[in-house]
Amino acid sequence: MQAFSQIKEAEWRIQVTDSYVCIDLETTGLDPKRDKIIEIGAVKVEAGQVMAQWERFVNPRRKLEERIVELTGIRDEQLMDAPTIGEILPEFLDFVEDRVLLGHGVLFDFSFLKKAAVNERMTFERQGIDTLRIARKYLQDLESRSLGYLCQYYQIPHRAHRALEDAKATAALYGRFARDFYEKEEQEGDKSLFRPKQLLYQAKRDTPLTIPQKEKLYKLMDKHKLVIDYESLTRSEASRKIDQLLAKYGR
Repeated sequence: MQAFSQIKEAEWRIQVTDSYVCIDLETTGLDPKRDKIIEIGAVKVEAGQVMAQWERFVNPRRKLEERIVELTGIRDEQLMDAPTIGEILPEFLDFVEDRVLLGHGVLFDFSFLKKAAVNERMTFERQGIDTLRIARKYLQDLESRSLGYLCQYYQIPHRAHRALEDAKATAALYGRFARDFYEKEEQEGDKSLFRPKQLLYQAKRDTPLTIPQKEKLYKLMDKHKLVIDYESLTRSEASRKIDQLLAKYGR
């Protein structure tokens, strides 16, 4: 990557973290307890150079809201035959290995991945670096610190709201931040935003819907001539679905 090449050619030497996996997700919403991953993008960087990239669609087993379709350009038919998160996670974890995670708002992406891992009875703990936190500290005068705005500001090529493109743009942005802010930030010592920190998110495994919930959903479907894939619902999702159906159709 050009940004890190410029760093290496500089007269001064730095010890910035330059080997990591930069990740980005597209999701059905903002809440990892309720929403699902629909796309994962990741780039593996070693010594500042992109060595590999990985992207997959994920079937969320639910219909996308129109606002998500408009935001990402991803449509239901693209996800229909995609693997589920449980099928994809082992492959993703093999790609990531035990590397530091980088992201723009990395805790958001980590929280979804950890929730998915917990649901599959997998362990997922990582350290991370957040380019958004760096931007908030050093670019306070800008009107936005969104990835899209920062890429425009630094003239970094970027196709917004697609996971792999966002991951590649974030890696390039990190290289620019390292060049511009690393020396100043290292004065913070262990508090330096360029030093990986443990990512913390408490996730509980979803429990399957209960037999009474199945019976209630079946009765509502039969009465109102509905088709619902309720077998894939969790207990909390089934509860919300029942409440929605009762509010719309009555008992």
